[in-house]
Amino acid sequence: MLIQELSNVTDQSIDYLEKGKNMLIDYGPKVLSAIGLLVIGMFIIKKILGVVKRKSEGGRLDKTIAKFLLSLLRYALTIFLIMTCLGLLGFESTALAGVLAGLALGVGLALQGSLSNVAGGLLIMVLKPYKLGDLIEGQGEIGNVKEIDIFTTKIITPQNKLVVIPNGAMSNGNITNYTTQGVLKVFHTIGVSYDADIKQTKNVLMKVLTDQEKVLDSPTPLVEVAALNDSSVDFAVRPACRTEDYWDVYFTTLEKAKIALDAAGIEIPYPHSVEIQKDGN
Repeated sequence: MLIQELSNVTDQSIDYLEKGKNMLIDYGPKVLSAIGLLVIGMFIIKKILGVVKRKSEGGRLDKTIAKFLLSLLRYALTIFLIMTCLGLLGFESTALAGVLAGLALGVGLALQGSLSNVAGGLLIMVLKPYKLGDLIEGQGEIGNVKEIDIFTTKIITPQNKLVVIPNGAMSNGNITNYTTQGVLKVFHTIGVSYDADIKQTKNVLMKVLTDQEKVLDSPTPLVEVAALNDSSVDFAVRPACRTEDYWDVYFTTLEKAKIALDAAGIEIPYPHSVEIQKDGN
């Protein structure tokens, strides 16, 4: 009985080995060819993308559009390579097309958000609400645009964080572009004591603005009384500068305003603490 079982197991093993050998003979060359084509194809795609990237950087094509088209080309070439490799494995083109169509439908239904991101990316390319390098604010984030691909927009925040935002959300939401106009206005409110002379204060603050090289002459810097508060006269201080100089002008104006007001004897009011002690008797 044992000998019979061992004989059956041996026969089955030999049968499996024979089938495996036949499959290796039949499909081995195809599999190796497909793997080889995949490796070589990925190398060629990388080279093609490199050439296209260099040509686009040296041409007149807008950098934002060039990067977006490069992203599309990468996906298209990769899909074509995969279909070619599957063809080498024996998949018929018509059957493969049918399978891919079915998969595309199923994936499309499952990934409607991703498809909306592709549509959003196309809208961004056409309408151009922002481009690479622009300082923008959208979806609660602010930063410089680093990359726009077919699915997402990537920005670098002032804290040097990378934020990835879906194109669908960007195209459907409010976008503030701080770079388009080329000039930004800095908004400061500086309060002084009611004892201070208004004309003198305006002259001191205006000199702080006009003495800065990065403050533009046009639009004209503005210093005006903005509000009469309980303990201070508030002045609106509005210098204009180039977008890239915004933070320099922002911080320099505050620092130099404090120094200039102190030098002129103009008080900047602040809360005082008064401690009252009751007589123990």
